[in-house]
Amino acid sequence: MLLIIPVLLPIIGGALEAVLPLSDRRRRSIYVGVITALNSLVLAYLIVFCGDIATSDILMTEKLSFRLRMDGLSRVFSSLIAFLWPLASLYAFSYMEHERHEQRFFSYYTISYGVTCGIALAGNLFTLYVFYELLTLSTLPLVLHKLDAESVHAGRVYLYFSISGAAFAFIGMIVLLTWGVGNTAFVPGGVLSGTQADPLLIRIVYVMTFLGFGVKAAVFPLYAWLPRVSVAPTPVTALLHAVAVVKAGAFAVLRATYYGFGTELLRGTWAQYTVFALAAFTIVFGSAMALRERHLKRRLAYSTVSNLSYILLGAALMSPEGFTGSMLHMLFHGIIKITLFFCAGAILVRTGREYIQEIRGFGKLMPFTMTVFLIASAALVGVPPLPGFISKWALASAAVKEGGVLAACGTGALIVSAVLTACYLFPVAAAAWFRPVNEELSVVEGVNRDPDKRMLIPFAVLCAAIILLSFAGGPLTDALSSIAKGI
Repeated sequence: MLLIIPVLLPIIGGALEAVLPLSDRRRRSIYVGVITALNSLVLAYLIVFCGDIATSDILMTEKLSFRLRMDGLSRVFSSLIAFLWPLASLYAFSYMEHERHEQRFFSYYTISYGVTCGIALAGNLFTLYVFYELLTLSTLPLVLHKLDAESVHAGRVYLYFSISGAAFAFIGMIVLLTWGVGNTAFVPGGVLSGTQADPLLIRIVYVMTFLGFGVKAAVFPLYAWLPRVSVAPTPVTALLHAVAVVKAGAFAVLRATYYGFGTELLRGTWAQYTVFALAAFTIVFGSAMALRERHLKRRLAYSTVSNLSYILLGAALMSPEGFTGSMLHMLFHGIIKITLFFCAGAILVRTGREYIQEIRGFGKLMPFTMTVFLIASAALVGVPPLPGFISKWALASAAVKEGGVLAACGTGALIVSAVLTACYLFPVAAAAWFRPVNEELSVVEGVNRDPDKRMLIPFAVLCAAIILLSFAGGPLTDALSSIAKGI
């Protein structure tokens, strides 16, 4: 029964928040903070002490059941959620003082935590699908928060893409139910080994499922919603791009590939080459689009488009090494990218500046913020020994081990993307530190514009995590390899 707590606690707590008398900001912050911290502690206990456990099946029909389970892959995603959500909430307490309708915002923000936990702990494809749909519904009000024309348009695009993707994923669920083991349970190695179904049909449906879940992972050509939702408040975009939505899509692809369809009927076929080509192209495409974008948050959004497909590339390799690289990048990118978005949000709140050309010289005005931005940028580029280098090296090594066209395309895409990432991040940091402040922007001179401690504490914790992970690459890789070899 412990597994249900991290799902229900934030959902019930967030729903109650909408009706409780919490108009006082301090009281609301304590309420949200306690629920979020307590939920992360429960997740941490499950991750560390409970091993592989599962709830009993709650039957919906003869073959469809609701089931939660903590296994190796769940533990990886849950660790990311448990670590980042309290930091994001603390950051949001400060950021949202500049926005309206805070109580409504934090209600959905808290509910989304529980729904994301439901995805991480889903024990079968049906449960994953239910929470996948609920994630769209719980995050849509966050995208729409400002309720201006741009936000409404972004919300509409987000909804259309998400619903369409879920429809494709639904087809995959039906196929696994029909030709699998009689239910949609996740099994290491997949459930279709030895099936009598037409292999061609299985491969077609797998590609459809990859694209369906890949919508939230912003794979080309289904990426357009992600840059648009940058209009949402930064605490929303930070979680959308680092944890909740996009990582849920990548996580679902890993589940479907290694625990649903399995790789036996897919490796070496046109289906593998198709999804691999889509991932490799998206890696380069997203980086190129980021390079040409001048709005800082949208530049980071296109960067997310690229980096999500690093995870999908590992899934498409369909090997334990590729799986290991995917899990590494899912963890590292989540921490690095939320740090970069936090920095962008701090700049917006403290100075009102959103465009790259407007923040030159900000290293003198916001020294702590821009130092953290520089460290996170170096990590995302893949400067050794920072975490981005570790995960990219693991993915490149996995591609080389496969050999042939996969090695050439995979390593080529990773190298090109790394160069482009340096080109779209380092000039931002360099201009902030080495160019003079743009005087006509009327930024307050001689005053430190770094944010308050509710933003600075997440900055410091995330920056420390990035540095510490640089020294934990070996043990972490070994731990994730043991999970991957279990497939």
